[in-house]
Amino acid sequence: MDKLLIRGGRRLEGRVTISGAKNAALPELCAALLSAEPVTLRNLPRLHDVRTALKLLGSLGVAIDRDPAHAEVVTLNAAQLTSREASYELVKTMRASILVLGPLLARFGEARVSLPGGCAIGSRPVDQHIKGLQAMGAEITVEHGYIVAKAARLKGARITTDMVTVTGTENLLMAATLADGETILENAAQEPEIPDLAELLIAMGAKIEGHGTSRIRIEGVERLHGATHTVIPDRIETGTFLCAVAAAGGDVRLERAHAGHLETAIEKLREAGAQIEVGNDWIRVRSAGRLKPVSFRTSEYPAFPTDMQAQFMALNCIAEGTSVVTETIFENRFMHVNELVRLGAKIEVDGHTAVVQGVSQLSGATVMATDLRASASLVIAGLVAEGETIVDRIYHLDRGYDQMEAKLRAIGADIERTS
Repeated sequence: MDKLLIRGGRRLEGRVTISGAKNAALPELCAALLSAEPVTLRNLPRLHDVRTALKLLGSLGVAIDRDPAHAEVVTLNAAQLTSREASYELVKTMRASILVLGPLLARFGEARVSLPGGCAIGSRPVDQHIKGLQAMGAEITVEHGYIVAKAARLKGARITTDMVTVTGTENLLMAATLADGETILENAAQEPEIPDLAELLIAMGAKIEGHGTSRIRIEGVERLHGATHTVIPDRIETGTFLCAVAAAGGDVRLERAHAGHLETAIEKLREAGAQIEVGNDWIRVRSAGRLKPVSFRTSEYPAFPTDMQAQFMALNCIAEGTSVVTETIFENRFMHVNELVRLGAKIEVDGHTAVVQGVSQLSGATVMATDLRASASLVIAGLVAEGETIVDRIYHLDRGYDQMEAKLRAIGADIERTS
C-alpha cells in the first residue's frame, strides 16, 4: 500500500496547474448515458474515481476512447449498451456511482444500481434520489442491496427535496432532460459543478433554466445528441493548494483556477493573513510567518464548503490563537482530528464543534488517512511539521487529487511516494 513521506519545513514557490473538477467530471461521465451519440469531455482529471467511473460505464457497454497521449480527453459512446446494471463490486468504493441511475432510467426505462459506498464520513442517504424519481412516475424497490427502477417514460414533476443534495440534484436534473413535460427542482444544490453539468446537457440539446440557483426548470426533450465539453477547474484542489502555501509559507501562482468558485474560503485565508491576488483563470497566494486563526461553520454552497474543513483545520493547528470549527454537513467528518493530534496539534471536539488551539510547531509522525479530505489535511500538516511525516492509506488521496505529490514537489516540497 502506497504512503507519502514528507520532510517538513520547506517554502513553496512556483506554479501549479489545477486539474479538472472531480465532482463535475463524475456526473458528466454519467451524462453520456443519456445519448446514443459520442460525448467528449476535456480537462478530465487523472483520478482513481474517474478510472472507477470509466470502468463502471464500460461494464454497461459504453465504448470509451481515450488517447494515452492526451489523458485529459475521453470520448464516450453509449449507442449500444449491453447492461442496465451497476454492480456492487464497482459501486461499493464510490458513492457517485449512483449517478448512473437517473440517466439509465430516463433513456432506457429501467435500471438496477447497487446501493453506493464511498468515504466513511457519515450517512449520505439516497432516499432523495428515489423520492424524486418516484415523483416522476418511476416504480422503485430496493432488493438485495440494489435499487431496481422502472418507468415506461418519466413524466415531469415539481420536486422539492427534503434537504440540499448535490448528487440528488444531479441525478434528477439528468433524468428530467428526457422526461415528458416540465420538471421543476426546488431546493436544488447550487455548487458550481451543477451549472457545469447543466451546460454539458444544454450542449447535448437539453432545455434547462435556473441552473446555479435553488430552482431549476427543465423541459424534457425526446432525445439528446452528442457534444464536447470542458470540465471546470477543481475548486477543492485549488483551495487545498491555497491552504498548503498559506501554512508552509511561500509564493505560488495557481493556473487554470477559478476564484469565483471559492470566494468564502479565499476570504477566510485573507482573514488569516495570507495575501491573495486573483485573475480570470489564476490565483496567486503569498504567505510568511504564522497566520491568525479563523473560525467557520460549514454549510451548503455558497457558504463555507465541508470539503475544505479539514484543510483549514490543519491551517488553524499552527495559527497564533484559538479557532472554532463547526461541521454541519457530515457527522463523522472530524476523523482527521486524532491524526492531527499525533502530529502535536491541540484540538478538543464536542459533537459537531472542534476547538483548535494553535501551536508554534508540529512534529513529524506516522499518521493514517481516513477519507479523501482528511488525507489532504494530513499532507498540509506534514509540510509544516518538524522532521518526517508518513501519511498512510493514501489511496483516499488518489481518489480526488491528480498527482498531488508531483505538483507539490514541483513547487519545492520535500515529498515522495513510497510503497
